[in-house]
Amino acid sequence: METNLYNQSGANIGKVKLPDSIFGLKLNMDLLYQVVTAMRANKRQIIAHAKGRNEVRGGGKKPWRQKGTGRARHGSIRSPIWKGGGVTHGPLKDKIYKKDINRKMARKALKVALASKLVDGTFFVVDSIKLQQPKTKEIVTIFKNISKNYLDKKMSNTLLVLPTNDKDFVRATNNLKNLSVIEARNLSTLDAVSYKNLLFVKDSIEVLEKMFGKK
Repeated sequence: METNLYNQSGANIGKVKLPDSIFGLKLNMDLLYQVVTAMRANKRQIIAHAKGRNEVRGGGKKPWRQKGTGRARHGSIRSPIWKGGGVTHGPLKDKIYKKDINRKMARKALKVALASKLVDGTFFVVDSIKLQQPKTKEIVTIFKNISKNYLDKKMSNTLLVLPTNDKDFVRATNNLKNLSVIEARNLSTLDAVSYKNLLFVKDSIEVLEKMFGKK
């Protein structure tokens, strides 16, 4: 299996061979949906929490005597029917949203995500990208050249996958909302589906091959 290979000027310089074991995989969208849903649930932060009557402050003293006042009976001003009282059936922070994903499912789902990007025409490979200086202006110029003909003709939502961690790229892309950088070995299924375009540096494909080759 092959796809076009580009340089950082945006010119098509030939073809690059892609491993069939990854990009030739039969698309299993049900598996992809299941893994992505689980990964999103595992990243969910439990913030919402309503205090019950045993958590709000005050209410230790009975507001008035049980009988003889003509008013309704109450034992605490922190009852849910009082203003400032506890909340009944509110959201609790101890709720667990975590879902288990086994290693085999996660690895196969990443392959499916990459294969689907290739089928959709949103997977691109660049020979190499070299920066003279770690400046945002320079990376913007490079990606404008590449995206002019391929990435929807603009710098749309793109994930650049590098073979190794490069601090210069991270520094140069920090201020760009439509472009993010990730090391190939850290690429997850959620990363792959969260971006419209995937732009791989050629050597990143070899990193994936070695990663998936491990048992």
